[in-house]
Amino acid sequence: MNRDDIARLRVDYETAGLEPVDLAADPVEQWWRWYQDAADAGLHEPNNVVVSTCGADGQPDARVVLLRGADERGFRFFSNFASSKARQIRENPKASLTFAWLELHRQVRVRGAIVAFGDGEADDYWASRPRDSQVASAASPQSHVIADRAELDARIDAVRARFDGVDIPRPDGWGGYRLAPDEVEFWQGRPSRTHDRLRYRRADGAWLVERLAP
Repeated sequence: MNRDDIARLRVDYETAGLEPVDLAADPVEQWWRWYQDAADAGLHEPNNVVVSTCGADGQPDARVVLLRGADERGFRFFSNFASSKARQIRENPKASLTFAWLELHRQVRVRGAIVAFGDGEADDYWASRPRDSQVASAASPQSHVIADRAELDARIDAVRARFDGVDIPRPDGWGGYRLAPDEVEFWQGRPSRTHDRLRYRRADGAWLVERLAP
């Protein structure tokens, strides 16, 4: 395949359609239905999500993280508070999430306000993590420039030595975020690019479902 072939790549989606009557009353419950479908289909890391943010400089940014929970309060993930995403969230506490389950010809987009949540939830999740993940999070000055891989390895070795034989406490600069959705769009691929797009939108304290043109 040469580089020009990228413009000719086509996949025609032959999946069943999506109608408002198919949806749960609540978008988070509907998200869980589609997440379960993705997990049952054996998709690799069905909880991976693109988190998009935009700081005070107006420059958009995006990265893939692992979602760690979703309930009536919103969608949650964890991060170092010194990271680029954390700085952007402080400057502009709104974000979007994009879930792409492409093997099922599905995508979900979420938009809303995002806040850091309390220490209790962060402590509970930190305690559940594998020790090597704790070491890496405690050692890494996420998003900051380092000299080379050797510097990172030295930081990791220092954390291992410091906490040898004892629990590693959650760093003060590490915790979680929750995005409370204002809009959630469910996209289902259909033949000839006539995709179904159904969007939940908050209106007068309730969820309104609207169909969008593909």
